[in-house]
Amino acid sequence: MSGASLSLIVEVKARHDEAQDIATFELADPHGRPLPAFSAGAHLDVQVKSGLIRQYSLCNHPEERDRYLIGVLRDPASRGGSVAMHEEIQVGDLIQISAPKNHFPLKPAGRTLLLAGGIGITPLLCMAERLAHTEADFALHYCTRSPERTAFRQRIADSGFAERVHFHFDDGATEQKLDLEALLATPDPNTRVYVCGPTGFIEAVLSTAKANGWPSERLHTEYFAGAKTDTSDDGSFEVKIASSGASFIVPADKTVYQVLAENGVEIMVSCEQGVCGTCLTRVLEGEPDHRDLYLDDDEHAANDQFTPCCSRAKSKVLVLDL
Repeated sequence: MSGASLSLIVEVKARHDEAQDIATFELADPHGRPLPAFSAGAHLDVQVKSGLIRQYSLCNHPEERDRYLIGVLRDPASRGGSVAMHEEIQVGDLIQISAPKNHFPLKPAGRTLLLAGGIGITPLLCMAERLAHTEADFALHYCTRSPERTAFRQRIADSGFAERVHFHFDDGATEQKLDLEALLATPDPNTRVYVCGPTGFIEAVLSTAKANGWPSERLHTEYFAGAKTDTSDDGSFEVKIASSGASFIVPADKTVYQVLAENGVEIMVSCEQGVCGTCLTRVLEGEPDHRDLYLDDDEHAANDQFTPCCSRAKSKVLVLDL
């Protein structure tokens, strides 16, 4: 895995347990210098340990330059990143990170609706800070399993926008649970909806909104995990490198990225699940089998780029702009 994007060394200045299985890590320049600026919705690539890079959304105020704050859910079902963050990263450690990246930016709107599921609160809390700072019209709906698993409750209670935040607990009374049908009943051309959280939560929001006539361009998402894909019918196909003419067979049990890496063709990757866009590669010929959650429907239909970390090919050959 390439680490070329990990351009910053930061020190872990503090760690706090925010809720059951959720911790925040405060990162700062070891010499006290200002960090690169970021905007609401941005994330960092973090080298959790050698060969393991994960993305974590920034959840502090976007005008702060003295620190980055990330929130991490300890997920036993994860691929090692969250457990390593919780068990191995200590205050005082120096870690490598990327400069902030933003694939989930706030866009101008008359009103903004923020819908968070679990740890999906991290980028949306940053957005709430920004919207409150600019005196924008917004509401935040925050869904969790229980109050004990609800990060940032005290921070929200102490904020200047606490009255705009609505908590919804799975183990709470029926009347306080999120009613998506009522919330999204009438499309508003001046409102944008931002949703982040588990894939099932995001899909529930999107399907409800689209069924009620909300246009896709008003719905903004950020996924933390890749889509579940049926791989039982996967076969092999060929990828060709346009610059060299070299070609390689991608078998059913390997990704395009893995095959290229084995043959010395380097592509920057990070999430390896098709959610971050780091490995996005132009396709010159052939038809990709898109399995990412990064590109939108129009970009999938164009078939001129794909994510080699998880996507495959519908055609026998893909010619890549490498």
